[in-house]
Amino acid sequence: MNEPILTVEGVSKRFGATQASSEVSLALHEGEVLALAGDNGAGKSTLIKMIAGAHLPDSGEIRYRGQSIGALGPQGVRDLGIETIYQDLALADNLDVGINIFLGRERMHRRFGIPFLDRRTMRDEARGALEHLGIRLNDLSVPVGFLSGGQRQAIAISRAVYWKARVLIMDEPTAALGVPEQREVKALIRRLRGEGVAIILISHNLGDIFSLCDRIVVLERGRKVGERRIGDTDEDEVVAMMMGRVVEA
Repeated sequence: MNEPILTVEGVSKRFGATQASSEVSLALHEGEVLALAGDNGAGKSTLIKMIAGAHLPDSGEIRYRGQSIGALGPQGVRDLGIETIYQDLALADNLDVGINIFLGRERMHRRFGIPFLDRRTMRDEARGALEHLGIRLNDLSVPVGFLSGGQRQAIAISRAVYWKARVLIMDEPTAALGVPEQREVKALIRRLRGEGVAIILISHNLGDIFSLCDRIVVLERGRKVGERRIGDTDEDEVVAMMMGRVVEA
């Protein structure tokens, strides 16, 4: 297999008396979907926030294409091509699709020297970003708060892809979606994998993990307690690891 695009080596993080992450290591390759599983409090959120630059590890190192990124901060990490889609999607419900794709990086134009939002350009480019992933919305001027959960998830994914994400961290992307919308989001994940995007998928849904992922890393109380290729394990073993019944040396 090729060299990892992302490497996490022995990272630890403590918040007061709580050891949220303890010497966790993993590697992620281009075009791979890696599941990150564990019960509530297992340390998943802390780990992804360290990768995303929101938390600075107390020890250990995180590298992207060989470059240490632990101290870059969220914007520096995003600029490299690592995007995180949290469960809340970070969309502005009162704004349209185009502005949400460009949120924080809005396109502007000037009239008589006065800056205005270039809504037309943002909508046109947003339409292209969506269609690149096979997504078609009839009206991009509608506030995203009126769209379905699956459409909102698609917009968040399209935003990451538009800004050249090569590592995409997805936190429970199918949670609270109906079955048809879950299928659409899973199809998007498979399409991104086919384009070489490396994905970390955080999920409690073992069905999603076994249908989408290549490997699984299991955390329990801040420790990495198991790592398997999906074809070499089953749901019973994964549940046992999540419950701390299987702990690897």
